[in-house]
Amino acid sequence: QVQLVESGGGLVQAGGSLKLSCTASGHTLNAYHVGWFRQAPGKEREFVAVISWSGQNTFFQDSVRGRFSVSRDNARHMVYLQMNSLKPEDTAIYYCAAGVQYGSDYDSYAFWGRGTQVTVSS
Repeated sequence: QVQLVESGGGLVQAGGSLKLSCTASGHTLNAYHVGWFRQAPGKEREFVAVISWSGQNTFFQDSVRGRFSVSRDNARHMVYLQMNSLKPEDTAIYYCAAGVQYGSDYDSYAFWGRGTQVTVSS
């Protein structure tokens, strides 16, 4: 069982930046594609970004493309989501997820973290 842990969330003003981290407890992330999802109050969980296991491929939701980037350090078993030019509508709980299928579908991912809160004030 892969247990994922997110960190790095917090409160930031609009236009600011945050960097989220995702790691696996007791297991390596290196063999998995890792996706980032978010869920705002009263809304369904939505896809944000994905990075392939090698780090060579990434894909983003339209609303974050150009503002967010995703990277990984397989030597440290870490995946990062760098969020720049944050907007109030980015406020949500952010989750990382790991799976063997590369994609934006929720069902592509077998393992999930508990999430980290990101709040962007206007």
